[in-house]
Amino acid sequence: MATPSKKKQHATTSRPRRSKGVGGDTLANMSDDELLDLRMCDLALSIKGSELETRIEKALEELRANDLDFKPHFWLSDEWFCADGIPGIAIPFYLAHPRLERLERSQLLEVEGGDEKWCLKILRHELGHAIENAFRTRRLKARRELFGRSTEPYPEYYSPRPYSKSFVLHLDPWYAQSHPDEDFAETFAVWLTPNSQWRERYAGWPALKKLEYMDTLMHELRGKRAPVRNSKILDPHTKFTKTLREHYEKRKVKYGKEHPSFYDKDLRILFSSEAEFAKNPTAASLIKRRRPMIRATVSRWTGAYQYTTDQVLDAIVQRCVELNLRLTSPEDIAVKEFTVLLTVQTMNYLHSGRHRIAL
Repeated sequence: MATPSKKKQHATTSRPRRSKGVGGDTLANMSDDELLDLRMCDLALSIKGSELETRIEKALEELRANDLDFKPHFWLSDEWFCADGIPGIAIPFYLAHPRLERLERSQLLEVEGGDEKWCLKILRHELGHAIENAFRTRRLKARRELFGRSTEPYPEYYSPRPYSKSFVLHLDPWYAQSHPDEDFAETFAVWLTPNSQWRERYAGWPALKKLEYMDTLMHELRGKRAPVRNSKILDPHTKFTKTLREHYEKRKVKYGKEHPSFYDKDLRILFSSEAEFAKNPTAASLIKRRRPMIRATVSRWTGAYQYTTDQVLDAIVQRCVELNLRLTSPEDIAVKEFTVLLTVQTMNYLHSGRHRIAL
């Protein structure tokens, strides 16, 4: 599933202009094609009065519960991020309106942060970045020794090690491994999460040392006023002149990665092209009918983006057609076996080191 974007490097002091464009009931009644033709800057959106307002307040209450004197500012942009030097958080525009959430789902098959639990997980992560900016914790020697240097170049992609115990597990897929700053933000998010029982969950893991350091650091910051309290904003949605169609075309290219085409052997074990099964349903038709369930299950187990998993399914369906594969067992059994097959293939790919995840 999707993850927050890498932190952007440059900031602007401009405030987003108050949009007088399309919003409210007008947005709600537009078709997908009509929405896709809109420019992002023409969307009249606001965090105030949306579901986001309530979710942000819950995240801030978690900070207050830990006596952290820090209240970041929030704005709408084209994706999740926290920019270097800015103690604030950008939230994707689609979360400010239910109709845009539905458009996001129709284009990318899922809504990153679309429910309260998921949204709070991402907010906690971004709060980790924001609090680093606010208190300049990257300058601390112990922080650099445990997590690494922030000056390390940000990769366009990273290759995770799924079984490493040196990193916490918060956002998928293994996001803490992508960069030292993400490692800090993920560790902060686990520490901040109410009732996370991180001491028990990470007992015996090298990652526990990072969590214990986070606990000590945050206790030291309790009640202290953050030295960086600016309200700068980077890339508000009101500044983007790209259409939503252009926005989603770019996102699809980003998440529609190529995958190895070594499915044939496993597919022939599960299905068959032999004459004795010629009257059975085709494997392609079964996969197409059960596709949403299979896609969601595999993405949940592996941490892969649903859109990426969907591209793999496209390739497999096409290969089943080319090989004229048909079922050799009852449908329910075939679905379970195929879901396991796809999960194993995905995990093997991730663990091989050949898989690279887009930030």
